Amino acid sequence: METPPNNRTMAEYYIRRLTQGTISAAEIIGWVDEVIVASAKTEDWMLDISTCSADDRMGVLHHLHAVKGEIDEAALTRLLEKK
Repeated sequence: METPPNNRTMAEYYIRRLTQGTISAAEIIGWVDEVIVASAKTEDWMLDISTCSADDRMGVLHHLHAVKGEIDEAALTRLLEKK
């Protein structure tokens, strides 16, 4: 079974989809809410996105850039090909 992509990879995926207009801010907020529930430690970017309005596309985009870590390019490519 394949390991799920890390949060930084997922953030980049959502940045690209939101920029392309193929996903809504509300869907990203839903993802972040799931990440919060599953995480042992809640990070600032999680709370920032989770509390954004579903209409605040630019705010969500801004906070996605705050996700730290390394992008797994292979996983990102697989995600983008699935859409």
